[in-house]
Amino acid sequence: MRCGLLGRTLGHSFSREIHEKLGRYSYELIEVPPEGLDAFLTARDFDGFNVTIPYKQAVIPYLDGLSDRARAIGAVNTVVRRGGKLYGDNTDFGGLEALIRRMGLELKGKTVLIAGTGGTSQTAKAVAESLGAARSLRLSRSGRGGAMTYEEACASCAGAEILINTTPAGMYPDVDGVAVDLSRLPRLEGVVDVVYNPLTTRLVRQARARGIPADNGLYMLVAQAVLAAEAFTGERFGGELTDRIWRELLSEKRNIVLTGMPGSGKSTLGKLLAQQLTRPLVDIDEEIVCRAGMPITEIFRARGEGAFRELESAIIREVSLTGGKIIATGGGAVLRRENVDNLKMNGVCVFLDRPLEELLPSAERPLADEAGKLRELYARRYPLYTAAADVAVRVSGTPEHTARVLLEALK
Repeated sequence: MRCGLLGRTLGHSFSREIHEKLGRYSYELIEVPPEGLDAFLTARDFDGFNVTIPYKQAVIPYLDGLSDRARAIGAVNTVVRRGGKLYGDNTDFGGLEALIRRMGLELKGKTVLIAGTGGTSQTAKAVAESLGAARSLRLSRSGRGGAMTYEEACASCAGAEILINTTPAGMYPDVDGVAVDLSRLPRLEGVVDVVYNPLTTRLVRQARARGIPADNGLYMLVAQAVLAAEAFTGERFGGELTDRIWRELLSEKRNIVLTGMPGSGKSTLGKLLAQQLTRPLVDIDEEIVCRAGMPITEIFRARGEGAFRELESAIIREVSLTGGKIIATGGGAVLRRENVDNLKMNGVCVFLDRPLEELLPSAERPLADEAGKLRELYARRYPLYTAAADVAVRVSGTPEHTARVLLEALK
């Protein structure tokens, strides 16, 4: 059986990995420019395929039949060939519904704002209405097609409780995008972002910083893929498989970011974890030395701490854009909020909490080359480490023991 994903630009997609975990068929990424869409769809040489931006509506005229749900929504993300004919369905509906339920969000009686006007926005509107939303409003910059502008929505719907982003704002590689200014929606109770790459978009990070429950679209992606696989194969898989694949994918794609005081064991533990998990290791301090062409002590002496921090931030930003790595940070990485924000884009921050009495001064660390400096540094930075940490691990015993404790904490 030959299946795949139809889209225009698919370098960011995780779909092949998800379908390969099902192990029922081959699955390809099918990048087709707009001028090639007609030829692809008329050839009909796939048994089934998913559809993503920008073709969820464009494929409809080529189909011989639509499910009631796909017809009502006006968007298709799953196509199956049966007897030489093409039939379209919308498994995004079930995927988004599964994500919202998993987040524990209550939409009944609420005002739901939906950023975007594409095919996924229509799906989001249908899901919101099925879950009892009092109002579901689609938003766009222009306001065309019956949508409200973002300015109108912030002015007249500031009391909205739920926001669903269906735009590509914030999607890799343009990770800085944010569809909506959350400060103008003070009563939000939940934010759902269908973007799944990066694992935690800027919109989701901003929402969580405000104490608003928020999540990205990875669970939705997996749930809709499992539903599509059921359509491709005629088998029934269920929610347990969705949960398992989601956990596996999240673990594989997430960076493990090690933070902590100079001498806490970040580099040693990073090398051990990289070996155990067969992942690449990025040691930020080593990368700084490599790019600067001189030791850290010399960078401080010749260029000053400010230049060192600028280079550190640039490297952190670069390595944080993609996942699947072990990242050992320098002791001062948490001093800048932008660094922590970038590290959390695709990573879980682990604070290696080694007791002060076990930390030793080092001539290789300009800010911690004396016992007195080390004590002062510890007092200043400890609150920053704990604030940045998603997980804190007490460092004790051998590196192997600490690695076991850390991996258990990440399960």
